[in-house]
Amino acid sequence: MTKKIKILTFSTLYPDKVRTRHGIFVETRLRHLVANGNVESRVVVPVPWFPLQLGPYAEFARIPKEDIRHGISIQYHRFPLIPKIGMTLSPFLMAVFLYPTLKKIINEGYDFDLIDAHYFYPDGVAAALLSKWLNKPLTITARGTDLSLIPQYTLPRKMIQWAAKKASGMITVCQALKNTLVNELNVEEKKVFSLRNGVDLKLFYPSPERELIRKKLDIKDKSIISVGHLIERKGHHLVIEAMLKCADVTLYIAGDGEEENNLKALVSKLKLESRVIFLGALLQEQLRAYYCAVDMLILASSREGWANVLLESMACGTPVVATNVWGTPEVVSEPEAGVLVDRTITSIADGIKQLFQNYPDRKLTRKYAENFNWDSTTDGQEKLFDSIIKNRINYDT
Repeated sequence: MTKKIKILTFSTLYPDKVRTRHGIFVETRLRHLVANGNVESRVVVPVPWFPLQLGPYAEFARIPKEDIRHGISIQYHRFPLIPKIGMTLSPFLMAVFLYPTLKKIINEGYDFDLIDAHYFYPDGVAAALLSKWLNKPLTITARGTDLSLIPQYTLPRKMIQWAAKKASGMITVCQALKNTLVNELNVEEKKVFSLRNGVDLKLFYPSPERELIRKKLDIKDKSIISVGHLIERKGHHLVIEAMLKCADVTLYIAGDGEEENNLKALVSKLKLESRVIFLGALLQEQLRAYYCAVDMLILASSREGWANVLLESMACGTPVVATNVWGTPEVVSEPEAGVLVDRTITSIADGIKQLFQNYPDRKLTRKYAENFNWDSTTDGQEKLFDSIIKNRINYDT
């Protein structure tokens, strides 16, 4: 690699106050990539805008025009989003309204070598349009629901396939998503590279004062934590019902979302108020304390690309129980990591009991997580970018 590669990162990487989970992972991967010294990046974030600034639109309206995080320049640019029909039009509106921004960035001297987009729909499709208009190579990273859910809709599926055809290369965060691109969406296998996420081993680590943390958080008995947005596919409701079969266990739920009231009503109906504790949304530093304190993390999702909460927990020495879906078996592949279960109440309860009965050494759980640093992912990205730039691969046929 003779000179530093310049990339334009295109992703919904919002500020902390409206940060999405995949936004956190995009930022972490980018931060490690840039820190290696061979790649520099400027970030352009499409921000949805609607005249009636209610609900999430009010949060989006408060996002600044620009920011700098970890030394990386980030620009936020609005595009109109029309409720109900926005899913279909979003890629085109994103591209049209952000084209002048990318053109200006080039004219001001940052003539980037390629566009690196994250999340196939709508961001990846919009980036494919922009790469065509600007005559720039494109990479797209698939992260989960963009391939496990959205292709069920006919028009978005066709747009995803079109974007994949335009891309010079694609990255998936697990082998399962690569298989979906190749086998179900008919994408050329030679263009797809599986580069799994890593975990920040400096942020998530075991505490030598675990008992003190447990006391501070008032955790006394057997304890588990379920982390994620309070939505159906995360399966919090299944874990709550499994508590009826695990009478001596306390469940902590970290997250917020549309199912919060329904989940609390379920807890009340099952008379589990003393053993199911809602924590709300937590910052990563707060999550680390709970990961260190509890006995296990449980993830009962119906779909996951690469669930970083699993590695975050294991990096703190805490094993996991997780549903055997999509990329999760690639994360939980050894006994010291935890156990895989079917997505049923009985199987989840049995998995909790099994892990308590055969509880691994927490030091071995941490050691397992240390295999998932960011080095190989960073190296894979650099090699892919360098190959694309040198060969200017063009799949626009």
